[in-house]
Amino acid sequence: MDLQTPLTRISGIGPSLAGKLERLGLKTVDNLIHHYPFRYEDFSKISTLANAKVGDIVTIRGDIWSIQNTYTKNRKIITKAILNDSSASIELVWFNSPWLTKSIKAGDKLQVSGKIDKSGYKLSLLAPAWEKIINEENSTLHTGRLVPVYPETYGLTSKWLRQKIASVLPQILPKVEDHLPETIRDNLIPLPQAIHHIHLPENYPQILQAKKRLSFDELFQIQLISLKVRNDWKKRHAVRPLKIDQEKIEEFTRSLPFTLTDGQQKVIQEIIGDLKKDTAMNRLIQGEVGSGKTVVATIIVYIAYLNGLNSLVMAPTEILAQQHYKNMVGFLEPFGLKVGIYTGSKKFSDNHSNVIVGTHALLSKKLVKDNIGLVVIDEQQRFGVEQRAVLRTDNSTGAIPHFLTMTATPIPRTVALTLYGDLDLSIIEGLPKGRKPIKTHVVPSYKRNDAYKFIEKKVKEGDQVYIVTPLIEESETLVTAKAAKVEFERLQTQIFPDLKLGLMHGKLKSKEKDQVINDFQDKKIAILVSTSVVEVGVDIPNATIMVIEGAERFGLAQLHQLRGRIGRGEKQSYCLLFPEIEERNIVERLKNLERTSDGLKLAEIDLKIRGSGQIFGTMQSGRWDLKIASLGDYGLIEKSRAAAKKIIELDPTLDKHPLIKAKLANLSSFVMPD
Repeated sequence: MDLQTPLTRISGIGPSLAGKLERLGLKTVDNLIHHYPFRYEDFSKISTLANAKVGDIVTIRGDIWSIQNTYTKNRKIITKAILNDSSASIELVWFNSPWLTKSIKAGDKLQVSGKIDKSGYKLSLLAPAWEKIINEENSTLHTGRLVPVYPETYGLTSKWLRQKIASVLPQILPKVEDHLPETIRDNLIPLPQAIHHIHLPENYPQILQAKKRLSFDELFQIQLISLKVRNDWKKRHAVRPLKIDQEKIEEFTRSLPFTLTDGQQKVIQEIIGDLKKDTAMNRLIQGEVGSGKTVVATIIVYIAYLNGLNSLVMAPTEILAQQHYKNMVGFLEPFGLKVGIYTGSKKFSDNHSNVIVGTHALLSKKLVKDNIGLVVIDEQQRFGVEQRAVLRTDNSTGAIPHFLTMTATPIPRTVALTLYGDLDLSIIEGLPKGRKPIKTHVVPSYKRNDAYKFIEKKVKEGDQVYIVTPLIEESETLVTAKAAKVEFERLQTQIFPDLKLGLMHGKLKSKEKDQVINDFQDKKIAILVSTSVVEVGVDIPNATIMVIEGAERFGLAQLHQLRGRIGRGEKQSYCLLFPEIEERNIVERLKNLERTSDGLKLAEIDLKIRGSGQIFGTMQSGRWDLKIASLGDYGLIEKSRAAAKKIIELDPTLDKHPLIKAKLANLSSFVMPD
């Protein structure tokens, strides 16, 4: 057995189990030993029944006196057993586990772990973990220790995973090579020891040591890949260095119906600095919703045009693509540019278009030509996929276009350097002048009717409203769409019977979505109910109220982004947060939105409260797979980045570090092609 041995070659794993393991991403022994626990049950307190108290979480060792299945009035099966440890007896209770009477027999010696409960006058353990004791010396795996709990899937329990991982570790750990050189290992424990401790810890310090080492490895690998991609990118020639005609750029900016902010002008100068170079730009613009990222991108598109180069502009949804198309037609066509659009439902472009706006559908067509000099990617999480797709197209020169990526997600700089270390980062600070701060309120359930009256009053004054309902899952389901319809009907019939409401959810066809958005823009709809966070990313200056139902289901950064969809006009705007659960800690978390309008500060707060997985999970997926590291551990991020820089500076090709090179070759799908 070695690390690449398929799990199907391990005794007891047939096709059915292999399929379940594959759902967890586990195909090889290497995958299995890197399937980390997400928590531990502390069953390390060994006690006698005589000393056990109600509420204690304990481990008891004793003999089974009896075991039988009983039935409730509803014909549900309850398995009850009596265990005696010579100091006292206790009842063990399991639900819907009739098979236990075949696995456990009277006279068996068992070790059980769980929380002591009391039923009448009798002590009991409800659904305890258990394992048989063959002899007094044998070590236990599921009881009497810190017991790892793993990510599971249907038909595959933590108990099974625990058993299987523990069985392969003795054979496989001697074959695990530590890829970290001692020069950067510092006080981190060796890799084989870390893998052992994460699965079979004897105490909490061992868990902490293992997590620190394995987290460092994940972050270090990300930093190395990012730095290597960055270095490789810098070796690639751009289509050509661009000439900057300052006079024409100023003429274009004067034509805009607003004045650029200092933040926008600063970022434009950073981008111009990139465009003058021989190497292709690969820059990420981060800015609040409404900070003017699209206008910055439009100016850069114009600069490309002045240099005889065409541009691609990619948006994540058709609605946003249409919005970009409409804006760019208005800004660019008076200056002689032809703007085309290419989405799943709209295809208005030809070989004479200077700019093609669209969704990623445009990459599947032969629209990419040798004179594409700029690619703009708006709010796309799987950065890197687009680069590869464009680079695979026919390009006789071997040169690559400039890439400009935009995001409204507030990302703390340290986190950005981890997730997007291969990109140069620009931040648009500030919002356009004249905008009134949005007033945000967490609305308790007893004040909802007052909120509805306020909304009705504002609508009658001519304002428009978004009501956002939370997605149950990241990919919207029919259940979610149905729930949105029910809520829409409740609001229309019971709350706002005299107002015109519209509904938008992910199951609508493109034409239906277009119609709803057009009706909202034309003020035929007063209140738009939407399930989708992305779909409300359309500029409606007349929308002054954002109601977010189930607000506790969203991260603070997400809520802040939603809030940024209003407040585009001169009127006062309001964001009303309706939590479904009104526990003190939940309400207190949401009240951070009342206190600050700083997106980065809110992201920092959420990082501490909720952890990086819930905040940046979507952003990580498809780019980096963080199983154990936290993006909130700034100290470890900085340490891993420093170590990666040291390695890359000394050994850019990693030829002197073959173990690291091999590791990265398996992990990275983002290294630029030769």
